[in-house]
Amino acid sequence: MASTSIEDFVGNGSLKEMLLKLFEEGWDDVLTLKVMSLEDMADINMTREQKDALEIRSYLHDHSLMQYGDKLEASGKCLPELLNLDPAELSSQFGMKRGHIARFTNRTSECSENPSPASITLPASQREIPSTKNSNYRRELMSASSRKLQSVRRAPLKSNSIAYGATTPKSLSDFKLKDDHVFKGIVAAMPEEPRGCGCVLSPSIAKNVAPYSTIHNISVQKLTPEYKNGMEHLIKKKTPPMKASELWCHKPAVLLCIRRPGCIMCRAEAHKINVSKPIFDALGIQLYAVVQEQIESEVKDFWPRYWSGAVILDKNREFFKALGGGNLMKDNFVSGFLFNPRAIANYKRAKAMGLEHNYRGEGDIKGGLFIVGKGKSGIAYQFIERNFGDWAPLAEVIGICTQLQNQQQNLGESCKSSQEYSVT
Repeated sequence: MASTSIEDFVGNGSLKEMLLKLFEEGWDDVLTLKVMSLEDMADINMTREQKDALEIRSYLHDHSLMQYGDKLEASGKCLPELLNLDPAELSSQFGMKRGHIARFTNRTSECSENPSPASITLPASQREIPSTKNSNYRRELMSASSRKLQSVRRAPLKSNSIAYGATTPKSLSDFKLKDDHVFKGIVAAMPEEPRGCGCVLSPSIAKNVAPYSTIHNISVQKLTPEYKNGMEHLIKKKTPPMKASELWCHKPAVLLCIRRPGCIMCRAEAHKINVSKPIFDALGIQLYAVVQEQIESEVKDFWPRYWSGAVILDKNREFFKALGGGNLMKDNFVSGFLFNPRAIANYKRAKAMGLEHNYRGEGDIKGGLFIVGKGKSGIAYQFIERNFGDWAPLAEVIGICTQLQNQQQNLGESCKSSQEYSVT
C-alpha cells in the first residue's frame, strides 16, 4: 500500500538508521525523498546498499506494494535483478501473492500511480548489466533522472524544500495535453452510461458552473494543516471557523470534495492527486480535501497517508450543494452501484491499488472537484462525480492549473510593464 509516512516507507531496512540525518537535511517526507538525485545522495554519504534500498522502495511505493519492502531489500539484490526473477521465485522467496507478482512485474500496470519504471527517479543502479532487458531498464532510469519541470517558473526554494529542479515523481511534460485536446468544459463529468440495462435512469447533474457567490462565504474549519514531518499532533488542535475565500485569497486552490475519507475510491483519487503534489507546489497551487462530516479517526487514517494537503470540514455541505447546482447529489447503493457498470469499474480500479478502506460515515452524497483562482477570480474548473468513484482527469486538472499560473504571470508582467512605462 502506497503511503506518505516516511517511517513506513523506510521500514526496517538500511535507510532506517539515516532517518535523523534525512530529517535534518529536509528529506522529511516520501515525495521529497523519492526525488533525491545522485548528488544529493553523495552529500549525505549514502551507501550503495542504501541507494539500492531507496530505488527498490520507490518502485514498490509507485506500485502500492510497500508490504514487501523489508523482504526485497534484505535479499541484497538490486531492483533490475528483482524484476528479472521468475514468478515462482518471487512467491517462494518473498511470499508474494500471485496478483501482487503481476503488478510487480508489469511495468505498465494501471494500478501504479507512476505507471512505468521510467517514473523511478533514482538512478542508483549505475552498473554494467549484461542482459538487454536490464540495459533498457537502466536507460529508462537514467532518462527519468534527467526530467525537469520545464515551463514552470518558481520562486527560490528554501533549503528544506523539494528539489523541483532535479526530478519529481512525474514531470509536467507527462501531463502535457495534445494540441487538439478539447476540455470537457468549465463543468466536466464522465459520460452518462445506461444503468440496469437501461431500465434505471441516471440522476441529472448541473450543466453550468457554480456561481462564485455560492462558495466564497461558505463556513469551513481546517481539520489538518498541510503535512510536514512532525505535524501529526496538530490534527487534535481545533481551529475556529473561517470563510472559504480565505483558502484561495493568496494562491489558487484545488478542492477535492470526497464522500468519505474511508471510501476506497475516495482514497484512491486523493492518493493519485497527492503523488503529483510536487507539480502543484511548483505551479503555486494549494491542495485541499473537503470532508462533509467530522469523524476524527477517519481523518487521522486519511491524513497524511493518502493526502498530505490540508483537510477542511464543510459541515453544512455547501461545497457539495454547489457541485449539484444547489442540491446535494445523492445516489443509493442499488441503483448507483450494483446497477451501474461504471461505478463497479471504478471500484475495481481503486481496489487494484491495494488500499485499506472501511464503510464508516455518510457515503451516498457524491462529491467532485473545484479549481478556484486566486482572490475573487472565480471558479476555473468544476468536476462532478456523476458515478461513484469518478475521477477528474489528472492531465486536465494540471492543464487548468498551468493556465491559471500563466495568466497570473502574464498579469504580473503586464503590471510591471505599466509601472515601468509610467516611470519613463
